[in-house]
Amino acid sequence: MRSEDAIEAALVSEIPPFSTLDDARLQAMAEAGAEVLNVHRVLNKTGANVVGELLKTEPKFFEWNHYPKGDVYDRETHGQYYYHAHVAAQRFGNEHGHFHTFMRPQGMPAGMAPAELPGVSLPEDESEHLSHLIAISMNPVGHPFRLFTVNRWVTGEVWYRAADVIALLDRFEIDHTWPSWPVNRWVGAMVSLFHPQIVALVEARDRTIERWVAEQPHGGGAYEEIFEDREREITSYLDIDLQRQVTAIQNELARRGAGD
Repeated sequence: MRSEDAIEAALVSEIPPFSTLDDARLQAMAEAGAEVLNVHRVLNKTGANVVGELLKTEPKFFEWNHYPKGDVYDRETHGQYYYHAHVAAQRFGNEHGHFHTFMRPQGMPAGMAPAELPGVSLPEDESEHLSHLIAISMNPVGHPFRLFTVNRWVTGEVWYRAADVIALLDRFEIDHTWPSWPVNRWVGAMVSLFHPQIVALVEARDRTIERWVAEQPHGGGAYEEIFEDREREITSYLDIDLQRQVTAIQNELARRGAGD
């Protein structure tokens, strides 16, 4: 469920200025921005968009179903994503649907493990210890307008601490053509383009969970209860603007160039 009060409480507004980013990060973001805008440019030539491109072979679009069926998964990088929509009453305003992105454990650094939390059990099959990275909300014309994180029950993930999730962001890539080469490139580039925002959102996600747990009468033993609470869905969110992000990156690169 998405009450207005709960959504407002999850709003993230403090993003570190791009001047604090190192050159390599800023350049990677610039390249990702060029990739995202190029996908939009090419699709727009035929009146298409990212969502329409992904759904073009689907006879009908059903709420809650994953698109494509079985999700998109790269067996080399172990990145994964799907697109879906909630019923209208449980969507953000002006939302058509959203992408969920993941990393499976086979793509994680050696030694990375789920968070050890009181009362929280893990699936016996370690191959199912996947981590959600970020969700990308899309408007009805197929443009991204919001990034958000979710409670564990929403995606059935295993809980990794923020620092570990953040370490996975640069590993996320879908390096094949099914079901759509431009959409696969776009999703991966979005994770890179908005890296600072995603870092802030994942850190805010952990703070939200800790606050919810602290409010419970069971204290630290309430993690499992919180993770499965259907009234607690959105853990952090932030509105985004593609062109504003790309322009801000270009301006910071120009500023650094002028200072050489």
